[in-house]
Amino acid sequence: MSTQELTYIFVGLSFALYILIAIASRVKSTKDFYVAGSGVNPVVNGMATAADWMSAASFLSMAGIIAFLGRDGSVYLMGWTGGYVLLALLLAPYLRKFGKYTVPDFIGTRYYSRVARVVAVVCLIFVSFTYVAGQMRGVGIVFSRFLEVDINTGVIVGMAIVFIYAVLGGMKGITYTQVAQYCVLIFAYLVPAIFISIMITGNPIPQLGLGTASAEGTSVLTKLDNILQDLGFSPYTSGVKSSIDVFAITAALMFGTAGLPHVLVRFFTVPKVADARKSAGYALVFIAILYTTAPAVASFARLNIIDTLHDVPYSDTPAWVNNWENTGLIAWLDKNDDGIIQYGPGSAFSPPKPIFTDKKGDHGQRLIENKPSETSNNEIYIDRDIIVLANPEIAGLPGWVIALVAAGGVAAALSTAAGLLLVISSAISHDLLKKTFMPKISDRQELLYARISSAIAICVAGLFGIYPPAFVAQVVAFAFGLAASSLFPALLMGIFSEKITKEGAIAGMLTGLIFTFSYIVYFKFVFPEHNSHDYWLFGISPEGIGLIGMILNFFVAKVVSNFSKKPPESVISLIKSLRNP
Repeated sequence: MSTQELTYIFVGLSFALYILIAIASRVKSTKDFYVAGSGVNPVVNGMATAADWMSAASFLSMAGIIAFLGRDGSVYLMGWTGGYVLLALLLAPYLRKFGKYTVPDFIGTRYYSRVARVVAVVCLIFVSFTYVAGQMRGVGIVFSRFLEVDINTGVIVGMAIVFIYAVLGGMKGITYTQVAQYCVLIFAYLVPAIFISIMITGNPIPQLGLGTASAEGTSVLTKLDNILQDLGFSPYTSGVKSSIDVFAITAALMFGTAGLPHVLVRFFTVPKVADARKSAGYALVFIAILYTTAPAVASFARLNIIDTLHDVPYSDTPAWVNNWENTGLIAWLDKNDDGIIQYGPGSAFSPPKPIFTDKKGDHGQRLIENKPSETSNNEIYIDRDIIVLANPEIAGLPGWVIALVAAGGVAAALSTAAGLLLVISSAISHDLLKKTFMPKISDRQELLYARISSAIAICVAGLFGIYPPAFVAQVVAFAFGLAASSLFPALLMGIFSEKITKEGAIAGMLTGLIFTFSYIVYFKFVFPEHNSHDYWLFGISPEGIGLIGMILNFFVAKVVSNFSKKPPESVISLIKSLRNP
């Protein structure tokens, strides 16, 4: 049976499983739709949270970032896991004790203001749609390569699957679907990692294989350092980013994790306050299984890519190169007309990402419209997002492993997309309609509006997948910066400070959101030529600017609150009751 046939079977079976769970979990009340009836076991919730959390960025892109950045890529590991410590200690148990449905619900009640609720909804929508853009791109990448369909078609199929289990089952359906998706994605991530670790190091545990000495007497990391330096790259284990930027990115990812609405809402689904803290602990354990494996996957992939591509005649490249070239995610430009691939630092093309024609060149590769980069001898472009998906092919693993990875990639992207789309629909139907503009609608009408909102959100998410703005991990990093600068301070101060007023919270959220969003748009979309250390504020990149936005949020909220009328006694009593064990 061919790899493509196996892929259709694996992906088709996983889709059938998700749809069956959705049908079995369909809901009839808003409480089931929003928070799964608040009856989810903490172990189950921890697994669902892990799947909700480990998106296409974690499954597809994180190892690619580490593979190409080396030590600098570790900021994603530290930031994305460290945030769960903040969640468990500072937010999760208090939000569960609050006992409502959504993050804007807490902010609207705590800050006794409809305006605060609406501002929180706006922040939530900015964060969630930025995040979901990366998920839909991940779905498109998997479909375009392994199912050999157009990326747009792949995105539409993914939208249809999410529509079925998000609209039918709400949070209840999504929760149990995410448990299944976690099992699929973690199995799909570990199996090829174990295979490749045995092949390269002889050690079946990838985390240990990364530091194990090979037959040549050197570890994988030492070998990578030596090879990359010979090719002109910086050593794999040394960083290029400045210390301030590494700190800022790590902090933005960490605080952003604690402010992500689709993660926070998971702690509303457990029966008791203590279960919220347990859920965060279980989630961190389930997440760590993948996150501790990612550095090994990245290092093995980088070694295999160099062995496969550098100084190899294009005509002798293995089939996987041509397969990925057909998707536009790998491209080669023969700068010296010798028919041999030269791999080195710098961009192969100008602009860096190739633009293809439909024609073939003398060597059989697709022709490229843009010019070669004049500042680099590198001849090949490799999209970072393909590393995990291409890794089994690069290592020559069996077809069923490749098919399994494809199913895992789809599971990772769809699980997070579903969670994000649910919080968007909940914010619109519950916080904007029920709590603000249409308070007299019945429970049944609210459920209908929630489902309509889900459908609209899914369509918008599909547009992001068809017109993706950047690499998956980059897009997701921006979402974390927006969450850190807007929602996290409002939540933290709302729980632990009795002096923050509605005026202060609103001013702080808007300041953090506008500053961070403007900074990202300026450097990434308006003037990308200025996106370098020489132009950044304090030397902090757009991926880390959420930290400064968060500090501005805290400062503005505090100053404005000092000049505002103090919160009413009912709100102060609410805050004290939240902190009372």
